[in-house]
Amino acid sequence: MHSAVHFQLQNETSGANRVSSMFTPHPLVRSATVQTVLSSVKSTGEIGRVMEHEQPFLIDAGVDETGYDPAGRVRLLAYFNAVASEKCKGLVLMLHGWEGCSHSNYSLMTTNALLSAGYDVVRINLRDHGPGIHADPHALNKGYFLGTLLNETITAVEQIARLAGDKPFFIVGASMGGNFALRLARAHTERPFHNLHGVIAFSPAINPAAAIRAMDAKPAYRRYFRRRWSASLARKQALFPDDFHFDDVLAIPGIYAMTDVLARKDGLFASAADYLDRYRVHPTDLQELTAPVTIITALDDPVIPIADFYALAPHPLLDVHIERFGGHVGWVDILPLHHDLPDMVLTILARYQTETV
Repeated sequence: MHSAVHFQLQNETSGANRVSSMFTPHPLVRSATVQTVLSSVKSTGEIGRVMEHEQPFLIDAGVDETGYDPAGRVRLLAYFNAVASEKCKGLVLMLHGWEGCSHSNYSLMTTNALLSAGYDVVRINLRDHGPGIHADPHALNKGYFLGTLLNETITAVEQIARLAGDKPFFIVGASMGGNFALRLARAHTERPFHNLHGVIAFSPAINPAAAIRAMDAKPAYRRYFRRRWSASLARKQALFPDDFHFDDVLAIPGIYAMTDVLARKDGLFASAADYLDRYRVHPTDLQELTAPVTIITALDDPVIPIADFYALAPHPLLDVHIERFGGHVGWVDILPLHHDLPDMVLTILARYQTETV
């Protein structure tokens, strides 16, 4: 068993944006691409334990704001895992990345670590995302996913937070889920979540336009994300053929260009730039925080440009850690193979618990 914890949070420079080498993997796996690929390597035993005991449930996420089902209610699929011990430390909500889901590798592995450490865990699927195990995620709601649909996520999170009872509640998000986590932290200032003690965002897509440009600039990443998004849109069209006609979007080779055509379709947005800017985390968006927020990202992330993190305005409750290595939601070492992201989460949660005692 791998016993080393590479990551140690440094508290003395809270509020600073800094480059560190707390995660220093074996030289053979330091490249950003290798780190990103290794993030998907599964540990069958750990994942199996999580899935064996998970409990799926649907959440009423409020009024539909897509325009396709104005009289309907939004339904989001989530999974709950309870810690075996009665001494629960709190409830952690996991948010996945774009075209990922509750059963993405990093989510399952982190859930396993959280359960072992004494935390209950809820993994929620955003609209049109999900493992397809207990329900077709594209059939739950007529309108298609947009990054701007924050209100339905807030409504769902309000209900999930109450499941914590008198225990602390935490939010952990990766990639696009990290973007949502940061916007939830901002929303918490005006619409507080029950007992929220802290938020963690890994490799967050704080500037979606820059992230998509980065994907388009790298053929392998463009093909990967375009293939998954195209499959999602095609499934939506197949389920609701009278409402959606995405053939023109699906014929476009670039993700940004696809986004631009889709953004203009229903007249909701003037362009891709307009749409993507509406769910960007701007430099001053985290200036009114009322709960601690930790951001972990990598200098070598192939799809999340680092410049936007340096632009974030400092705040006493905001910690931004920029690792030299890690790729996109990676942080994997070898000899033996070990995913460090769960260790990072546990370290940060332990700090949050100490600060609120």
